[in-house]
Amino acid sequence: MTESRFRLIPSPIGDVMVVTTDEGIAMLHPLHSSVEQELERLAHLLGPVPEENDEIAPDAATQLGGYFDGTRQSFDLALDWRFVRGFTRAALEAVREIPYGETAGYGEVAIAAGSPRAGRAVGTACATTPFSIVVPVHRVIRADGSIGEYGGHPEVKRFLLDLEAAGG
Repeated sequence: MTESRFRLIPSPIGDVMVVTTDEGIAMLHPLHSSVEQELERLAHLLGPVPEENDEIAPDAATQLGGYFDGTRQSFDLALDWRFVRGFTRAALEAVREIPYGETAGYGEVAIAAGSPRAGRAVGTACATTPFSIVVPVHRVIRADGSIGEYGGHPEVKRFLLDLEAAGG
């Protein structure tokens, strides 16, 4: 059983939930539901409900703050990839290579991940990533140039893209 902890980090897009294990950050994403709903979902993945601890992941809080204030363009955080396997991991690793302020299409990411015909699978990887923002899935757009849904919150994706386009 993995001991996990969580904290909420305030940001311009709302609270960002960070969940850590002994291996690193297991999840980091904007919170779009209640904390209770998210903890219930996490308990199914991690076992016991994560404990709240505002002292965990100080680097994540600092780096997110820097990203949102425009002084940081990339993240250097230990990630716990246990919930990401196979092509999904390859796709997310390819997404990490998209430079700050730039975008790539799902097909381009599929090629970079070694499966040129897996554009739809890239979409699934982006939609299910446990690491929003720090693995910049917001930089992946549709072939027609539209930004897509970003987990049903296109306004968050637009905010992140605009933040980066403005240089912070």
